[in-house]
Amino acid sequence: MTATAVHFGAGNIGRGFVAPFLRESGYEVVFADVSDELIGALQAQSSYRVHEVGEGGRDLLIDGYRAVNSREHPDDVIAEIAAAEIVTTAVGARILPYIAPLIVGGLAQRPADAAPLVVIACENAIGGTDILAAAVAELGGAMERAVWANCAIDRIVPEQHGGLDVTLEAFWEWAVDRSPFGGDEPQIAGVHWVDDLEPYIERKLFTVNTSHAATAYLGYHRGIDTIAEALAVPEVMAEVRAVLAETSGLLVAKHGFSAQEQQAYVDTTLTRITNPELPDTCVRVGRAPLRKLSRHERFVDPAAQLAERGQDAWNLLTAIGAALHFDTSEDPEAVELQAKLASGADASSLVADICGIEPGHPLHAGLIEVVELRIQS
Repeated sequence: MTATAVHFGAGNIGRGFVAPFLRESGYEVVFADVSDELIGALQAQSSYRVHEVGEGGRDLLIDGYRAVNSREHPDDVIAEIAAAEIVTTAVGARILPYIAPLIVGGLAQRPADAAPLVVIACENAIGGTDILAAAVAELGGAMERAVWANCAIDRIVPEQHGGLDVTLEAFWEWAVDRSPFGGDEPQIAGVHWVDDLEPYIERKLFTVNTSHAATAYLGYHRGIDTIAEALAVPEVMAEVRAVLAETSGLLVAKHGFSAQEQQAYVDTTLTRITNPELPDTCVRVGRAPLRKLSRHERFVDPAAQLAERGQDAWNLLTAIGAALHFDTSEDPEAVELQAKLASGADASSLVADICGIEPGHPLHAGLIEVVELRIQS
């Protein structure tokens, strides 16, 4: 009998990044999603292709999957979870609590002698699996029937243009915490098992995500359309490198990466986000600014840590200032951000609301200055 993996989220990350590795590991993949369009397309097609671009890129045919609409057929998804070996997600951290009831149901239906279900939330967030586990526990889920492992994922997937095929970069990193498994990790292709996940999470978040978003906001503020065009402007490239110099200093001091290793990672990252085969726009990369400006995200978190160490974070603050100018009707969070800034609220209230930094924190004064400049502009 073929082992199965239930994957929540049939979007580009799920189809292009997670599912290919699960298939390579021998799992039949069951996609669960609320999108009628995506589920219908997956049910209508027996395969799709993943195109990796860049050095070492491959062209992969992905088959051996099924698809279930988790909104219309929740009982079917619960039954799949009850019989599965692994559950993965790529739905966005904020959606994780909404899939928790299905996992609760699946765990309740698992046979008493079944091996623990492996749960790995592959989200662009720190502690994604912890978020999901907390939601399941709050609903009274049988936590002992699963092994909950956090991970860090790193792969650039640009905006796609319809269909099931996915184009993404050849580079990837999928680091998973091995500690919950007690030395008996499952065999999953593409996974790098690590003893301490935090260095990998913060290196990726504070380098790849920070540079990508900083480029988007600095470019958008100058009226530049694409990420590649933005970094082709010497002033923007210099500002992004200055931001990364600050985050790199933090990563080297905190996690013990060598300065040479971190600089190589920075250079590779800047090459990756300007890959001409993966064109991306400042508007797409900059979307969801409220999330990206929140307390434990790519700008405020490293800036706060630097401030707590008594170090400057002026370049990160410059990027935050550019993000506050992100004003496009194409993105609901951008609309909400601009409404907050125009609400008449004082700068300290806005800093607490948007960035989660309260008075007394060493970063507070710098954020007040940035927000006041935005309000006055």
